[in-house]
Amino acid sequence: MRANSNYWLPFLILCFIFLYNNFAGYTNYNFEFKKAVNAYLGNTEFPKFNLWLYNITRRQIQVVLYLFLVKSWLEPSKRKYINWMIYAFIFLALLLQIFGVELMYLQQPIIYSIGANMILIACGLYFIGMITTDNYLNSNPIRLVSFWATTLLLFDYSITYIYTVSLFYLYQVNPTFGASLGGVVNVINLINTSALLLLIASPYLSKVFDKEPFFKLNY
Repeated sequence: MRANSNYWLPFLILCFIFLYNNFAGYTNYNFEFKKAVNAYLGNTEFPKFNLWLYNITRRQIQVVLYLFLVKSWLEPSKRKYINWMIYAFIFLALLLQIFGVELMYLQQPIIYSIGANMILIACGLYFIGMITTDNYLNSNPIRLVSFWATTLLLFDYSITYIYTVSLFYLYQVNPTFGASLGGVVNVINLINTSALLLLIASPYLSKVFDKEPFFKLNY
């Protein structure tokens, strides 16, 4: 059951991404529903926005899911750090929203920055394990799907973090470059999502990928 989490976790994340993107499409189709949700959240000025959906899903829940995924590839002694980050992220995100520091229906740069940095730290812990843990030292990282998935995750959140933080500045100073960078971000997001498919399919690609060096995990 535990070993299978390396496959059902990516499947869960993939389903989650599919659902919230389709729901986002529905909110753009059903304006009255989107307007009602915005009004409930206190947003009567920008009823066409559906940022609240992406703030809850991509910038909060998805971050937690990715932290759990990276955690499944770490040695037991490193997993406690991921647990602390998950608890801290949930607490800080709730705190910032409850006290109105960052409203749910507007951009949330602080919450996103915290989540992105925690993802980057988690990826760093994985790569440290690659060069310090016998299970990984005895394996070929090029043939591990987790290596490629973590690399893409690191690249994805690094570029997206830069883009999100500088979004308004870029569109004011150089909108063409801002739009181009946004296109790059979308492509990277698509590639990163494709890595989830590889994780699910990896047991059937034994000629290409090796089995992950599983540890005995205690959640």
